[in-house]
Amino acid sequence: MDLTDLHVFWYVLLGVLVTGYAILDGFDLGVGILHPLVKGDRERRLVLNSIGPLWDGNEVWLVTFGGALFAAFPRAYASLFSAFYLPFMVLLFALIGRAVSIEFRSKVKAPAWRTYWDHSFAFSSLMVVLLFGVAAGNLMQGLPLDANGDLVGDVRDLLRPYPFAVGVLAVITAALHGSLYLHLKTEGALQERIAKLRWPLFGAFLVAYLGVTIATLVLVPHATTNFDRFPVAWVVVVLNVLAVANVPRAIHHGKPGQAFLSSCALIAALVFLFGMAMFPKLALSSLDPAYDLDAWNAASSESTLGLMRWIALLGMPFVLTYTAIVYWVFRGKTKLDDFSY
Repeated sequence: MDLTDLHVFWYVLLGVLVTGYAILDGFDLGVGILHPLVKGDRERRLVLNSIGPLWDGNEVWLVTFGGALFAAFPRAYASLFSAFYLPFMVLLFALIGRAVSIEFRSKVKAPAWRTYWDHSFAFSSLMVVLLFGVAAGNLMQGLPLDANGDLVGDVRDLLRPYPFAVGVLAVITAALHGSLYLHLKTEGALQERIAKLRWPLFGAFLVAYLGVTIATLVLVPHATTNFDRFPVAWVVVVLNVLAVANVPRAIHHGKPGQAFLSSCALIAALVFLFGMAMFPKLALSSLDPAYDLDAWNAASSESTLGLMRWIALLGMPFVLTYTAIVYWVFRGKTKLDDFSY
């Protein structure tokens, strides 16, 4: 894999952006999924405020990914957004609904008002993760794309068992990730309640993880092809297994920070393995391999990719610096004050 090749560079950078989004927005989406399980208005406000200063900055990674895909691989962008048109519209409404729920929830003290936005927040968060997971599963298994990159069929062709299983795995992973984050940010009775959720969530994750892994090996045989070309990638497989195994170990030994970092590592490894299964493809056609979209036939011109690389090299340090500063400023346990949600 030659990173000096502009097409490979942009393929890898898209992977980096997806990884950043999956880790950072993954935990606050997981917090949203778990939101209905906490008790009382004060605890729900604490849960909201644990991600309040962070969630919108986390979504910068998604916006950057979308912009990079549009500019670097416009043909893939057009094909995928057309194929997933209805699911992406639902996703857009879920992202909007989640943001509105966070901002509106505490504007009125009426119980009915807050209950509505609590459920809206949880449902929107779950739908975002589920839809991303289903999209990833469809990309892995292949889409019925014709020579023009258009979807042959309708949205029902996207609702297959394997993509839905990947979506369920994504939801459980986000919930586990969110519980590990909440345990770090809370204290007292709320922290104890969150602590009790971690073990059943890890058990559910392990079952889903093993099930989807087996299904992938059976239903998506091309998923391991690149490991013959790049045998060093097996190192990530080992690291992924170690990260998964270290989550319960860290929980058992009372090391919540280590458990959360292990969760971050396993998510990064899963995104890497997804990229390895796809490379160099951006979309697989289940009708004819000749219709596949890859990092070369779906890309912009060399001059565009070259100019964008300089923009990315200049812009990424600002994104990383902003992210680091925000997380440093809002480190520590979550407290409620006059300016809290």
